[in-house]
Amino acid sequence: MSFWDIVWFIVLSFLFFAYLMLLFSILADLFRDSSVSGWTKAIWVLFLLFLPFITALIYLITRGNSMAARAAAQSIQRQEAQNDYIRQVARADTTAQLSDAKKLLDEGAISPEEFAHLKRMVIG
Repeated sequence: MSFWDIVWFIVLSFLFFAYLMLLFSILADLFRDSSVSGWTKAIWVLFLLFLPFITALIYLITRGNSMAARAAAQSIQRQEAQNDYIRQVARADTTAQLSDAKKLLDEGAISPEEFAHLKRMVIG
């Protein structure tokens, strides 16, 4: 094997990997879009299987701009869902925390200064 055979193999491997990523992003976008009917999705997939290069180019030309918009919308939706989950999990019952701190103060486990500090932390 010569040096140029290795270089050619690396270039072809890169192009094949890029092509596979393009196909997966097209398929992900196709199934992410709820405005496209099932039959239309099936037709796009069939064309991607039998005429992959031409179909990928046509898809990028006709639906390329909206691909970015759908990806951004899904990213925002995923971020909002994550933030809601974090808020839900992190939200603790402030009255329960204050009553626990008061119980510790009454038992003498913490000083009044520590209780005041805990109270400030819980209330915000």
